[in-house]
Amino acid sequence: MKQLLVPAGALCALALPAHADLTVMSWGGAYERSQVEAYNKPFTAETGIAVTMLAADNPAAPIKSMVEAGNVTIDVADLEYTDAVRLCDEGALEEIDLESLPPAPDGTPAAEDFLPGALTDCAVASMVFSTVYGFDATKFPDAKPSALADFFDLEQFPGKRGLRRGPKINLELALMADGVPPAEVYEVLATPEGLDRAFAKLDSIKPQITWWEAGAQPPQLLADGEVAMTTAYNGRLFAAMVTEDKPFEIVWDGQVLEYELFAIPKGAPNRDEALDYIRFATGTERLAAQTKWISYGPARQSSIPLVGLFEDEETDMKPHLPTNEENLKTALQSSHEFWVDHEMEIAERFNTWLTQ
Repeated sequence: MKQLLVPAGALCALALPAHADLTVMSWGGAYERSQVEAYNKPFTAETGIAVTMLAADNPAAPIKSMVEAGNVTIDVADLEYTDAVRLCDEGALEEIDLESLPPAPDGTPAAEDFLPGALTDCAVASMVFSTVYGFDATKFPDAKPSALADFFDLEQFPGKRGLRRGPKINLELALMADGVPPAEVYEVLATPEGLDRAFAKLDSIKPQITWWEAGAQPPQLLADGEVAMTTAYNGRLFAAMVTEDKPFEIVWDGQVLEYELFAIPKGAPNRDEALDYIRFATGTERLAAQTKWISYGPARQSSIPLVGLFEDEETDMKPHLPTNEENLKTALQSSHEFWVDHEMEIAERFNTWLTQ
């Protein structure tokens, strides 16, 4: 594989016209802020290119609609893995020349430096996030939840539960809480009996569930006292705990790991500039820099040694990353293959279940 001969930083300066302007659709909140600080500001400083951020509950839906309508106004989309693979298969994303991605500082080609599975035909992973659950410590002054099973234990740990509306992740968490080892989750979930088992576990807390859709909602649900525990993206909880001094705690047991990826919608108005933005943002230094603002793990191996302190200049970020060794003991890697194959029929059952 050829290595990029032009330094990553120089690439944008050589390739981008000064008048160009990019629009990136992401997820809002603390995550968007980390992207603005780690990627957009230095990108603009180096190239003169303005970057506008737009937030969506899930960028996949508006991107798909834009492509189908032939009216694409977004240059770069931040997507979940399953959505990136599906949209690529549907022809809704531009293919990316993976050989053009910048190598690691020591010259290691990008294909060898990115974590396994982090590169696809149409998308490049930037970071690893996880779905965990958190709780308000003031609600449990005696015994505190410490295992995934505690999330489903309404007797010992009473109170409302927050869950993201949809089957993905919830079914995996339900099975692990019911005793299925992480390594066997998708094998079990692929069977009718396993699917029934997962829904039965969700049934056990259904009357106490408060559904959320946007990533910024779970910390707010906890802060407002609307739930005692909620699933959430680990970085959102970390931001509330550290920057807002909320009395929340994270339970890492049974965390579900996923990649977040950059992609270019088919027909993007500034395709070449969008590709250069992705090359810039997914370079070693930029991915490590993002951890200064949010506790997500960089998708490149060469970035990990560069992870340092949070923006408060006091908090060591390594223990707060989902990829930290201590946090990985009972982790599950989300299977995009499973969800690409089964999401439609499972989503139909889930939506019916919601109304029952």
